[in-house]
Amino acid sequence: MAAPLLEVRDLVVEFPGRRGTLRALDKVSFEIAPGEVLGVVGESGAGKSMTGAAIIGLLEPPGRIAGGSIALNGQRIDNLPAREMRRVRGKRIGAIFQDPLTTLNPLYTVGDQLTETMRTHLDIDAAEARRRAVGWLEAVGIPAAAERIAAYPHQFSGGMRQRVVIALALCAEPELVVADEPTTALDVSVQAQVIALLRRLTREKGTSVMLITHDMGVIAETADRVAVMYAGRVAEIGPVKSVVKAAAHPYSAGLMASIPPLSHRVDQLPQIDGAMPRLTSIPQGCAYNPRCPHVFDRCKVERPELLPAVETRAACWLFDSAAPRERTHV
Repeated sequence: MAAPLLEVRDLVVEFPGRRGTLRALDKVSFEIAPGEVLGVVGESGAGKSMTGAAIIGLLEPPGRIAGGSIALNGQRIDNLPAREMRRVRGKRIGAIFQDPLTTLNPLYTVGDQLTETMRTHLDIDAAEARRRAVGWLEAVGIPAAAERIAAYPHQFSGGMRQRVVIALALCAEPELVVADEPTTALDVSVQAQVIALLRRLTREKGTSVMLITHDMGVIAETADRVAVMYAGRVAEIGPVKSVVKAAAHPYSAGLMASIPPLSHRVDQLPQIDGAMPRLTSIPQGCAYNPRCPHVFDRCKVERPELLPAVETRAACWLFDSAAPRERTHV
């Protein structure tokens, strides 16, 4: 196997406060191979966006990386000074956020923003930067790109703005793109176009993608592997087909069961009882144990690590061949 492009090991993110320190991410570990699309899913509050923010060095104060490591192509980046991290962000790591209006500067034309990004990170002159900017707008499907390059963000539709953001993320030829809910603000037909575009361009350029979303349909169509997060931890990780068709972790299985089937009509979909715990009240042991239909005594006192589970790895004691399971009811 090729060496991973991105390697996250035991990542811990904390928020110090007057009443103590809150742990938002608790020993998160995963890898992304060159050219791979890793989907990251989970309910709101699971830690998906926090993980992406830590990787690109955009944690909001007082948030801090309190443990673990993040390595890009073998080089640690979590301990870089802010000035050096700015060189990594944009050039080696691109970012696509949920709302393009918060990403694009309304006071500058899209052409100015594209050319500035390329001239900051690539050794090219103004004429070459403009030529490439037009090429990127054409690549993401902006009609009449040579004319629209002089337009401002508000002169584009929501879908077109998100296409511009994709061009902005890819124009400096990064090795990795962190895409945080890139289609949530778009209607369904535009979502499909944007995801297909992102998939095609990253394949052509050999760019790796960390795709953060709550939409399992997007994951199934786009990702190679998927990491399911719960309460700041990775609950399960594996090939997307294995997780979608035969999820091992009870939480992953609950998420899959809540998706309406196309083959037959159902009157009521299964639901996961309870809610994601707050950072101030994450339970001991497995964080999912208060909501889990398979909980037994060990789940309430010991936190499981990722264990082999057929085709995936799941943080669940059901897959520990060592211990007897004394089932309890919740």
